[in-house]
Amino acid sequence: KTKRIMLKLTELNNNQLNYLNIGLMLVSALVALFLPFELFLFVYAVLGPLHYLTEIGWLHQKNYFTKGKYDFLALSFLCVLVFIYSFVIRPKTQLYVPSIVAFGFLFALTGVFVKDNFYRIVLVALSFLGLYLGNTGNLFFVFMGVFLPTIIHVFIFTWAFMLFGVLKQKSFSGFLSIIVLLLVALILLIVKAPQLQYQVSAYVVESYKLFSFLNFKLLEFFNALPANQTQVQAIYESNIGFVVMRFIAFAYTYHYLNWFSKTSIIKWHLVPKKTFFITLVLWISSVALYVYDYNIGLKALYFLSFLHVFLEFPLNITSFQGIFKAIIPSNK
Repeated sequence: KTKRIMLKLTELNNNQLNYLNIGLMLVSALVALFLPFELFLFVYAVLGPLHYLTEIGWLHQKNYFTKGKYDFLALSFLCVLVFIYSFVIRPKTQLYVPSIVAFGFLFALTGVFVKDNFYRIVLVALSFLGLYLGNTGNLFFVFMGVFLPTIIHVFIFTWAFMLFGVLKQKSFSGFLSIIVLLLVALILLIVKAPQLQYQVSAYVVESYKLFSFLNFKLLEFFNALPANQTQVQAIYESNIGFVVMRFIAFAYTYHYLNWFSKTSIIKWHLVPKKTFFITLVLWISSVALYVYDYNIGLKALYFLSFLHVFLEFPLNITSFQGIFKAIIPSNK
């Protein structure tokens, strides 16, 4: 009887959490409708660093969901290379960083499924050789270098993580939450922006300039670049540019809110007091950097932001593995 009561309480809490997340989606979408650039810059500077720090700490407790004890060191080294080729050394081609990101994902794939060191070495070598010899053209650059660390990470992987949890819970509210997430995103993308009296400030343009390449590549990918407009005009002044920014702002905002809303389930906050204090100090320092100069804060936190993307790859792969197993159960 006690177990049945505890189960009902757990289900109730999960339902409340799912409805809370639906509310967070709607609030995020509402703000993104009217202040997309400002919303993105705010959540990226305030919620972003806290998300990186707390998730990395939580992943460390879970051994990063890989079979190797030190796999995270290899992924961390790849992030060092990304930072070097982004800010220190000018690469010979624009494919260096996308290739490192792709290699990181393939390495994570090996780390999740393969334990034997010999097979690991063989697969890692084949991954490296495949990327070296492969046809890595513009599409590869866009997906691996631009979309995977950004919009795929914050939207597709977040949705997959939610779906994985929902398939385990099998609750109506859970299925409703993943449907609402897709519907809200779709509405933000297909509903044309109204002719609002909205003008992006010079501060916002300056602060967002390092992100604007993502907007440009999304517009280019969907063949939606306005005719007879410069790249800056397409991103900051056109209706379609406004629509794309609404989706980006919503995806990032909910990505962070989803993480923090699930504290009671994920329990990322259950760390030693010393770790919690260090995390708090680093977070406050990070926000202070953004307040002082947004671009300085962005460059200073660049490594940490990429690090959390790379270290999360095994979790992303594990989520898709869980989805596959739930949809196609084993015959055993």
